[in-house]
Amino acid sequence: MAKYGKKAQQEVAKALHEEKNGQLRSGRSGKKVTDPKQAIAIGLSRARKAGGKVPDPPPRH
Repeated sequence: MAKYGKKAQQEVAKALHEEKNGQLRSGRSGKKVTDPKQAIAIGLSRARKAGGKVPDPPPRH
């Protein structure tokens, strides 16, 4: 069974595209995102908020 749904794939692709064009900004500070891993995390977060099939994020310590 797939861990991620279609919505997650679309949101991550959109976030990576924005990051590549220099348009993606982080949530709190509003700084420009330059790391592709951070762009993926933002895309997955957006997919979760939109109700897509995405596993829960790892617990933060």
